[in-house]
Amino acid sequence: MLRICARFLPNREDAEDACQDALFALTRSIGGFEGRSSFRTWLYRLTANRARSTYQRLRGRFLAESGGVPLPERPDPRRTSVVAGTRLDLLDALERLRPDLAEAVVLRDLLDLSYADIAALVAVPEGTVRSRIHHGRAQLRVRLAPPGEPGCAAG
Repeated sequence: MLRICARFLPNREDAEDACQDALFALTRSIGGFEGRSSFRTWLYRLTANRARSTYQRLRGRFLAESGGVPLPERPDPRRTSVVAGTRLDLLDALERLRPDLAEAVVLRDLLDLSYADIAALVAVPEGTVRSRIHHGRAQLRVRLAPPGEPGCAAG
């Protein structure tokens, strides 16, 4: 679970907090596991959702403490590792996607679940999962393109 959280959050302490939240959520919601997917797939989804919630909470706290000054468009490479900067860019881009597209991309590309597992988990046909992943990836490519490159989103 910690590895999953660390894929979303560049700071180890933040990933540990998200993992702790996921473990707590697991104890509260284990009775709701319906068996529509494997337990592993269900646990991945629960953990990924907790990691994303932790990111949103940290981002909100930053905005509140900074007096509403927005986050910089791109992390400063002198103060942020390349990997951490990439993760922050990805999380920001995922936040701007429709939730169903973001969820499909996260489950496939970050958590490495199969199309069949994702379809069972979100209760849609496998073709719908493939479509959501395709459209989500296309939108992410545009949002993650470096400024000035073709296809770069203006914000």
